[in-house]
Amino acid sequence: MRIGLVSDSHGLLDPALPRLLARCDAILHAGDVVKADVLAALASIAPVTAVRGNNDRAPGLASLPETALVPLGELTALVVHDLGARERPKPPARALIARRRPEIVVHGHSHRPGAAVIDGRLFVNPGSAGPRRFSLPRAAGLLSIRRRRARLELFDLAGPEPAPLGPALEVTL
Repeated sequence: MRIGLVSDSHGLLDPALPRLLARCDAILHAGDVVKADVLAALASIAPVTAVRGNNDRAPGLASLPETALVPLGELTALVVHDLGARERPKPPARALIARRRPEIVVHGHSHRPGAAVIDGRLFVNPGSAGPRRFSLPRAAGLLSIRRRRARLELFDLAGPEPAPLGPALEVTL
């Protein structure tokens, strides 16, 4: 199973995203979509599960859920916009993680791409696929899952073709 990971698109559908996400079975968007046509374009690539970010006030986006639990084969992903620090999630996310025990947590908000395995759980922020802000790269991710094995790749969207931001992270969850 191949899953596209996107966050903080802020109304922009990067031209590299359709190529990067072309063979995905699903796309998870961790909020701050800002314009509904971004979700429609992503949905033309693969089924999309999106959550509401702090900037999602437009018609069609304000009704997005704050969180989503998504089955990914033998694993489950929690999608949330503003997690807080991975090591100490904000109380609502912390309670949901404790109650539902997802193996993967996909989050956004900070625009900082990165991943970490904490207490046997994979936390992923695909970064911002939207307009460049701060000094952070514009990014998105690909998550490949086979049974309980996950392989994560984060990609820089700045060039003509998406380029890996670093080595892939492989983990059994």
